[in-house]
Amino acid sequence: MKIIVNHDDELLKYLCDNLDMPRKKIKQYLTHGSIYVNNTKITKHNYRLVKGMNIVIDTNSKTKKVLPFDVVFEDEQIIVVNKPSGLLTIATNKEKEKTLYHIVSEYLKSKNRNAKVFIVHRLDKDTSGIVIFAKNEIIKNQLQENWNEYVRLREYVAVVHGKMKKNEGRIVQNLKETKTNLVYVSKKGEGREAITNYKVIKDTNMYSLLSISLETGRKNQIRVAMSSLGNPIVGDKKYSVINDKEDRLYLHANRLKLYYPVLKKEILFEVSNPPEFKKIMNR
Repeated sequence: MKIIVNHDDELLKYLCDNLDMPRKKIKQYLTHGSIYVNNTKITKHNYRLVKGMNIVIDTNSKTKKVLPFDVVFEDEQIIVVNKPSGLLTIATNKEKEKTLYHIVSEYLKSKNRNAKVFIVHRLDKDTSGIVIFAKNEIIKNQLQENWNEYVRLREYVAVVHGKMKKNEGRIVQNLKETKTNLVYVSKKGEGREAITNYKVIKDTNMYSLLSISLETGRKNQIRVAMSSLGNPIVGDKKYSVINDKEDRLYLHANRLKLYYPVLKKEILFEVSNPPEFKKIMNR
């Protein structure tokens, strides 16, 4: 389906106003990367259209059983995906459909209408990287109940502001959360212990690229740890006092080693660093 834009507008609004198609279906095409503007795939609902642009909707793409992000691993029990930054893992009161859970669920149901999906763990909305979903409640419970035992390695890559004082370190802190969902470093004996290890991969005058591994899994743990050292993560609008203009949080879950009870062996899930990480380090 091809459309020539006849006035300036936002993409979703324009399509809803000019197509005889339910809004929900249009949003699905956007979510699944089936809409192209001037030959470029667009998924943002508020993408600005200019008169004369060409819009192409690939109406057959829904039957191709593809996702707008990489599937790292999939079998009959689990599916492991590479979550993009800016996407909620699960629904909130404000957002029900534009979530990783909903997209993965739609993908599985396009192959089997009776398919189910269960969240095993999650990442912050602004963090990208590896997320595991279960396809049945049995494996979901098994993984969740034994998570700390089964997970052998949790690694992230991050870009932080400035140079680190040490090339590697082990950060041991106690963390608490305010009523407004802000995590902070508390006094010894209060809150929950959080242990974060880091190592500098590369640095410049402005930024440091870090490899980070976790010994614990607390909410916002890495973000708070880096901010407390005076090297907040680039793009962190919540825990940084530095007013940078980056449009994403430079934190990416790139490696996860897990004992997989179905196969009775350890599996290492690994994804590449987002290209913007390399770009910012080359500035």
